[in-house]
Amino acid sequence: MTARRLGLFGGTFDPPHFGHVAALKAAAGTNRFDVIEVTVAGDPYQKSAMGLVHPAALRLAMAQAAFGGLDLVRVSDREIRRQGPSYTIDTVRELLGDVDSVDLIVGADLAAQIDAWRDSDALRTLVRVGVVPRPGGAMVLPEGWDSYEIEMDPVDLSSTFIRKIPYGPENLRDFVPESVIPLYESFQD
Repeated sequence: MTARRLGLFGGTFDPPHFGHVAALKAAAGTNRFDVIEVTVAGDPYQKSAMGLVHPAALRLAMAQAAFGGLDLVRVSDREIRRQGPSYTIDTVRELLGDVDSVDLIVGADLAAQIDAWRDSDALRTLVRVGVVPRPGGAMVLPEGWDSYEIEMDPVDLSSTFIRKIPYGPENLRDFVPESVIPLYESFQD
């Protein structure tokens, strides 16, 4: 089956966690998409410049382990294969060569920043934006964008939080899928 309606869920996924899983399941349940592509950032320039990111191959393997079995979801290395920083606009333009429509799937925290993304004026004309709620904040859809809420119970979890907890499977089980733990731990000091 050819994907005509694609949801794009991009990120660093360092590591992928149950909040990401919940967002993907909620997005799949909207019946808006033929496929949801999880795109792992090759060079998340805002984080890699500070040395805060694990290698792309590890993040891709963790994303495949976390999301590979979810309905409608495919995990992509397209941004890893591309040279230079990862920009959503480049990924969207590439995808629109193969599908009819692309909806960005973002957390409410990122939706508030979307106007600062590279070529946001052009991006605004190419996509719709599905926003998943984040805990502790009001749901605000980005002004001037064709956007909508993806309903779900917010999950209070971030990859930054997970990277700060002590290593060990017993410390990770409440936060990341079991299949991610050995991959994540294999790269810790």
